[in-house]
Amino acid sequence: MKTSHKLLATAGIGAVVLGMSTAAYADNWRYAHEEYEGDVQDVFAQEFKRYVEENSDHSVQVYRFGELGESDDIMEQTQSGILQFVNQSPGFTGALIPAAQIFFIPYLMPTDMETVLQFFDESKAINEMFPELYAEHGLKLLQMYPEGEMVVTADEPITEPADFNNKKIRVMTNPLLAETYNAFGATATPLPWGEVYGGLQTGIIDGQENPIFWIESGGLYEVSPHLTFTRHGWFTTAMMANLDFYEGLSEEDQQLVQDATDAAYDHTIEHIQGLAEESLAKIQEASDEVTVTRLTDEQIQAFKERAPRVEDKFLEMTGEDGKALLEQFKADLEAVEGQDQG
Repeated sequence: MKTSHKLLATAGIGAVVLGMSTAAYADNWRYAHEEYEGDVQDVFAQEFKRYVEENSDHSVQVYRFGELGESDDIMEQTQSGILQFVNQSPGFTGALIPAAQIFFIPYLMPTDMETVLQFFDESKAINEMFPELYAEHGLKLLQMYPEGEMVVTADEPITEPADFNNKKIRVMTNPLLAETYNAFGATATPLPWGEVYGGLQTGIIDGQENPIFWIESGGLYEVSPHLTFTRHGWFTTAMMANLDFYEGLSEEDQQLVQDATDAAYDHTIEHIQGLAEESLAKIQEASDEVTVTRLTDEQIQAFKERAPRVEDKFLEMTGEDGKALLEQFKADLEAVEGQDQG
């Protein structure tokens, strides 16, 4: 499971295309995501599938990581109409939609789950502005949601920016995320997910970042045992449909898709409650070599001071659209945090 699945991907794509040619109008919807069985995106997809199949005559075929290729492959297949639905994080979508990289400005997002969830529910930037951006690329944005706090793993504990010096840290193929780790003092090294375990094992890379459940399910702690909670951001993902497909559905089926998405969201948010703690406990039980470092507020400040450079880069990449989105994003966060304080 820790190596690339390109051969499987080729066969899988052929099967999808064959299915389309023999049953072009069959109510069998194809849905791909970028995680393993039981991971958060899979939990979302399986609940979406359950709801659709229990409330209609339609069926949903779910494809997990590697079955149809890497993240860029499944996005291309969705845009071309081979797939009807895709779940992909802005980390990969950022190359297609630069403004989606806003989630990778460090220390922009709040750190506690309750505030994060309230932000996703109430944010005008997420619920009104992002759907318009995705629609420009032939995608119907159905739901954005958080998966978990980002955690850095490396070959030694990280407590200050100087600890990142001369370290190659794997990042998704996302220019702004690369800028973040370069700002922190590391050498950002883009790698597809399927090559991360091997890269850590062989020393091609010295570390990476992911939510703790991915670190556990992917076995990354086995080859990168020093975990650091930097509190710099959350892993966010998005569930989308091919826009032409969605707009071609009957009103009844559009409502079904929306209702199934809502059910999947509610189920997934319940699923992630306590997931990080459970995953960390499994990691610590499985390995005596694992260390856990939680940065103090003072230590975090040294990293926060480097964040404006990344924000400036975001504005440079995205222009006026990015500026408007960032201003709304900050206003939404202020509103949520103000409610918390009130």
